Amino acid sequence: MAVWSPSVGIGGSCCLLNNGITEAWRFPSTCFSTCNNKTKRGSKTLRVTSALQSYHRLSKILASKTSTELKEEISARSAQVDDLKKVTTSYSFRTKSGALVKVKVENKRDKYSIMVYVSSLELSGCDDDNKSSSSLVMVWGVYRSDSSCFLPLDFESFSQDSQTHTTETPFVKGSLSESKLGLEFDGKESPFYLSFRLKNPNGGLEMLTHRDIKFCVPVGFTAGHPLPLGLSSGPDDDNSWNFAFFSRNAKSVVLCLYDDTTTDKPALELDLDPYVNRTGDVWHASVEKTWEFVRYGYCCHSEEEVEAEDIVLDPYARVIEKSISQKFLGSLSKSPSFDWGRDASPNIPLEKLNVYRLNVKGFTQHKSSKLPTNIAGTFTGVAERVNHLKTLGANAVLLEPIFSFSEQQGPYFPFHFFSPMDMYGPSNSMKEMVKRLHSEGIEVLLEVVFTHTADSGALHGIDDSCYYLDSKSYLNCNFPVVQELVLESLRYWVTEFHVDGFSFINASSLLRGVHGEHLSRPPLVEAISFDPLLAGRKLIADCWDPHDMKMPKEVRFPHWKRWGEVNTRYCRNVRNFLRGRGLLSDLATRICGSGDVFTDGRGPAFSFNYISRNSGFSLVDLVSFSGPEVASELSWNCGEEGATNKSAVLQTRLKQIRNFLFIQYVSLGIPVLNMGDECGVSTKGLGSRKAFDWNMLASAFGVQITQFISFMTSVRARRSDVFQRRDFLKPENIVWYANDQTTPKWEDPGSKFLALEIKAETEEETTASLVEPTEPKNNDLFIGFNASDQPENVILPSLPSGRKWRRLVDTALPFPGFFSVEGETVVAEEEEEEEEMNQPVMYEMKPYSCTLFETINATA
Repeated sequence: MAVWSPSVGIGGSCCLLNNGITEAWRFPSTCFSTCNNKTKRGSKTLRVTSALQSYHRLSKILASKTSTELKEEISARSAQVDDLKKVTTSYSFRTKSGALVKVKVENKRDKYSIMVYVSSLELSGCDDDNKSSSSLVMVWGVYRSDSSCFLPLDFESFSQDSQTHTTETPFVKGSLSESKLGLEFDGKESPFYLSFRLKNPNGGLEMLTHRDIKFCVPVGFTAGHPLPLGLSSGPDDDNSWNFAFFSRNAKSVVLCLYDDTTTDKPALELDLDPYVNRTGDVWHASVEKTWEFVRYGYCCHSEEEVEAEDIVLDPYARVIEKSISQKFLGSLSKSPSFDWGRDASPNIPLEKLNVYRLNVKGFTQHKSSKLPTNIAGTFTGVAERVNHLKTLGANAVLLEPIFSFSEQQGPYFPFHFFSPMDMYGPSNSMKEMVKRLHSEGIEVLLEVVFTHTADSGALHGIDDSCYYLDSKSYLNCNFPVVQELVLESLRYWVTEFHVDGFSFINASSLLRGVHGEHLSRPPLVEAISFDPLLAGRKLIADCWDPHDMKMPKEVRFPHWKRWGEVNTRYCRNVRNFLRGRGLLSDLATRICGSGDVFTDGRGPAFSFNYISRNSGFSLVDLVSFSGPEVASELSWNCGEEGATNKSAVLQTRLKQIRNFLFIQYVSLGIPVLNMGDECGVSTKGLGSRKAFDWNMLASAFGVQITQFISFMTSVRARRSDVFQRRDFLKPENIVWYANDQTTPKWEDPGSKFLALEIKAETEEETTASLVEPTEPKNNDLFIGFNASDQPENVILPSLPSGRKWRRLVDTALPFPGFFSVEGETVVAEEEEEEEEMNQPVMYEMKPYSCTLFETINATA
């Protein structure tokens, strides 16, 4: 028997019974594709009648017919109970004349019954005696992928319009003011749309909805719900999927469902009805999970389009998969379960962070990592190298963007905000990494990009005028739907992956309004600041723009006392000072926590201090290259460009690297060390960053710099009363010196030496402040910085009897003596008698060097 085989590869039948009289038609038995409606072979018959018995009678007849088809193991009693279980969905419409049209779609076991009721309808063109059911007919057809093109039907003894593939079925008279008509379909024919219009043959009048469009109801699926956006379970949780998709300006949206991972052709396409399947700007539908679909996507049509656009990825999809054509689609499978056990965030106070920025792939991709190929360059690889992070004293990792991104443009150009990049490993491997790092007391922070996307494959083609600001793929961040997308993404990474914080790349663009204007109180930033699920997470604004590789622009960022900032001024001022071109006032401001930026209710702990980052020059490059073409890097080559064998140049470069790190770790704020700087990774000028070479850690340079960083992090922890503060140092506890103990010439560009004494707070001051008391107490510090090419004789401050200075760091000395945990006591040259121990001590600081001294008891 010929059949209708819909695109999901199933057959179906429809029986309409009235006094035993039936009219039957069939769908073609061979596979066909008409108006993009793909079909496969099936085996059922569709039947219709011109009149119906009551709905109750119809249900009983069908139940008696289908019960015999049940499996043998199901008892007759179970079948009767099953028959009572039915789901009815109602849809109401109005015609322009005010008539009410109600459609009920009832799903009972494996059948779909459709009843159409028309009431309050005044027919014209006939007298009162002829105003009967025969005066009203329904012109109907069924469709899936294209609402303008109905599926063809192959009738045995019934008339169908061969051009439009529509069928005319008359209504029967119900109550005094109501006409009705019924259809019934085998469940295997669904899902599809029943589309119809009403017609009065006598008067030639055709009736549409009040919106002047055809009536349309879904069969085999329901209207669904507009929230939450993305894919979710229906109200019954286990039996249906709810699809919700925002597009304000789309003329139509087609839901594309795939049942085969080896093809790019959808098994089913549903052209969502704008009246039934749209609420506001959200298109939605609910489809039963009984179908074996595995992936989904959408196709959006605008008013200007002539042909369909490409299938687009659901922005809210939690799991995405790559098709054979390398396009990404949403997956209908659930995220794999994961046992977090007793995992908990280390919850490290902001001021105590020591951050290590890394690229997941570059960190362990190099063969020197000696990891298996399936682990190297992945989340698992990061977890395997946790001991290196601990050696450096890092208690937080800042991961370069891990959202799914364009491989052509790089990690700072994402195309999806809810899934980790597949090359880094599956989602559970990231969870394992987070769990492992947490167990070692290390927090996980993510660099995130919400201000722009990849040039293709992201949100393009959904609703560009809502999602984007301009042609550069800059997102319209403060547009409500984009704002909600960002918030949902952040919540997801916190709840699903236990992420501890976020650094927002190109954060200045978060301040742009929907028309590109600057906002002093941007809704998105404020919403993030007060979101309850993000409470306690670190929030960091980084104004670096990946579209512009130069130094980030300075922006006054609204913070609500929640946001830290990647401190561009810090980087600029420290680089300038060490190349001999900075002002002493700028260096002093940065060392003391950038009060010009963070005295607005925050404090020095909100300053994330970096010297180099993952773009531009590495630490080695800063002391190896300079010139007009790289002027924005504020670098100095120490006397010779690029690689050299000159000992004097190499020694200066080594001292400058030590100086950069020293200043970074004695400054108030959060030090951010960039991957590879501990072992001398170079970009060779302006090239891209190389993978981390683990063999370089064993080099003379790698050994001493790694040990020095470890030492400086231990000094910060031991003297947290000075270096890890939430509040600023008190002015009365700081004394500034020039080399002769006079007041520094703050604004003199020629002044290249600065020193400061930090007087330890008393026990009462420490208790009253926000700083936790640490050992040793009441030890003053003296820090010197010499950016000159000449030595400077420094007079250390006089001490009371019983106290003396010990040197902890002198970056001019050879390794391993340039830093020491125990320190080396320094005394005046002429000091011989005990009563002379309080004489001032003069110390010679070599060119391009920094020093750190601490007071101790003379008997120590």
